[in-house]
Amino acid sequence: MEEKIRAKLEEVRSMLQADGGDLEVAEIEDTNVKLRLTGACGGCPHATITIKQGIERILKEQVDDAITVERVE
Repeated sequence: MEEKIRAKLEEVRSMLQADGGDLEVAEIEDTNVKLRLTGACGGCPHATITIKQGIERILKEQVDDAITVERVE
């Protein structure tokens, strides 16, 4: 499952990069994903929304509905 998660995150990265941001995978353990937002996304006040309603939603819909995504610094 980790390979599927990483592949989907690569697709998401291109969307973030288009807005001047990026993401780094800090850790993937089973269905728990920890991400670090960088660039414009790192200091954005909407970062939590990006994580939960954007990235987590995409992973739940397209990989596994048990996935949770957490932002780390």
